[in-house]
Amino acid sequence: MTLNDSQLAQQWQAIKAQERQALQPNGEIKAKMFDTVLPNLPALSRANKIQQKVAALGFDWPEISGAFAKVQEEVEEVAVEINDNPYSDKTAEELGDLLFAVVNVARHGKHDPEQLLRNANRKFCLRFEQVEVILTKQGISLETATLTQMDEAWEQVKRSNLTQS
Repeated sequence: MTLNDSQLAQQWQAIKAQERQALQPNGEIKAKMFDTVLPNLPALSRANKIQQKVAALGFDWPEISGAFAKVQEEVEEVAVEINDNPYSDKTAEELGDLLFAVVNVARHGKHDPEQLLRNANRKFCLRFEQVEVILTKQGISLETATLTQMDEAWEQVKRSNLTQS
């Protein structure tokens, strides 16, 4: 019997799964599904790898819209917890779930979440540096600027960036 590539991959996964499920000294089975996902990876990269592994087994949204709906669900859960107590462990847990869900949307869109966040960091810093320049030209330091002044400068920078794109 000749196996196609998909069947070979499934057979290989089944063999590897059997190898990973070694008995522990107490006789219990220890799952080793994520043993190859290094725990010291950056968190966004690790989340992406975890999601890739389970997606390869079929545990995945068939479309990006399902992953995005999960993000919206997590946002609602975060909102509930923030209204209850923004500093609670439950709020922190829900924020983590939200980040994990956002990584899944990035993965579905074939984007590297680490690179996406690096790009967003760079964009924010460039914009805020422009805010500083605008305020300095107005004779206002960042340390003495009000939130309203910084917000107005921020919006000015955003409008300027939109017209330059």
